[in-house]
Amino acid sequence: MKVYLDTVGCRLNQSEIEAYARQFRLAGHELVSDPRTADLAVINTCAVTAEAASDSRQKIRQVQRMGASRTVVTGCWSTLEPGAASALPGVSRVIANPDKDRLVPLLLELPEHAFDLEPVERQPLPGLRMRTRAFIKAQDGCDNRCTFCVTTLARGPGRSRPIAEVIADVQAAVQGGAQEAVLTGVHLGSWGKDLGENLHLRHLVQAVLRETDLPRLRLSSLEPWDLDAGFFELWQDARLCRHLHLPLQSGSAATLRRMARKTTPRDFARIMSAARSLVTDMAITTDIIVGFPGESEAEFQESLDFVQAMSFAGGHVFTYSAREGTAAARMPGQIPLAVRKQRNALMRAVLAESAAAYRSAFSGRVLEVLWESATALHADGWQLSGLTGNYLRVSALAPQRLWNQITPVRLTEQRADGFWGRLQLTD
Repeated sequence: MKVYLDTVGCRLNQSEIEAYARQFRLAGHELVSDPRTADLAVINTCAVTAEAASDSRQKIRQVQRMGASRTVVTGCWSTLEPGAASALPGVSRVIANPDKDRLVPLLLELPEHAFDLEPVERQPLPGLRMRTRAFIKAQDGCDNRCTFCVTTLARGPGRSRPIAEVIADVQAAVQGGAQEAVLTGVHLGSWGKDLGENLHLRHLVQAVLRETDLPRLRLSSLEPWDLDAGFFELWQDARLCRHLHLPLQSGSAATLRRMARKTTPRDFARIMSAARSLVTDMAITTDIIVGFPGESEAEFQESLDFVQAMSFAGGHVFTYSAREGTAAARMPGQIPLAVRKQRNALMRAVLAESAAAYRSAFSGRVLEVLWESATALHADGWQLSGLTGNYLRVSALAPQRLWNQITPVRLTEQRADGFWGRLQLTD
């Protein structure tokens, strides 16, 4: 059987379809890059914003139009709206999040223990979802009750995967040639709290670094309240990428309280300071929501000023959208869409300025880049694109295809979203 896999949304969704890929391959099936050739399409949906839910529906319709024989849908949007998902053309089955880790054995009608063998080596997914980085699911669900978040409703309570399972997935990625793995979760920083033995995410990170030969390890989004100064000692191992994504959501203390976030601007700034003082060149990126219910002009200005003061290396700005079932959707003081969009533009401008300032400090320096794509050029060899450990996007020309290799590069020309670089064979 030929299987097409695709996803909308977060890195956790990406890690899940990579797990499906390994299981389908273990069962003897072929992965394809084009739904027109697929006997089965599996779409992992997202519901974090109204736009993500819309993208999920569009993705499902797209594979149907392109001729996939049948489509199976899973993920957050289809879990929250199973009726709507089932009604879309071509959808033969909806598998809700509580069963999504068993999706492949359910579809193939095989016992789960059939997949408990030594995992096959990881291979990048064909097509647009091809990634040199391996996304490794370490945790799922969330026990926080942020008032804007629908993910808790869709994913359920926090659950940690045992160290041995995570290590096995990382080792499969290394055996498949992955140069970098990304530990992912809905609330990754809570890893270990449900496993007993006083475990913390730092223990998982230490185990991965100790027990594998992985060249690079990266952490996905972490809530700031899960970290302390001691956590940053992990970066004494140079294989841990110098990049943290810490969702702030708002720089206003009053807005954060309405969001039920377990931090304050002062606490957040303290963590930022500790990270930067203990880890040289640390890139810290963030998420910001603008137009949250009740956000006054003063609160928005407070948030804007705080974000500017933090000098983030980049980030995402989300225009608040009410999600059915969340507390924020029922709050008074819903902000008009035109105002939300205006605030989004202002916040994006501040983040763009601070990102450019962060990048400028690396102009002329030599950093190691993992090449994630290589495009053949007629006369000049290959045009490469990849990321440094601190998440700077770099492009360069090379006489040979260096895809999935890590090489030193001198950053020579700063561009809007990254750098143009020059390969350094010796330096």
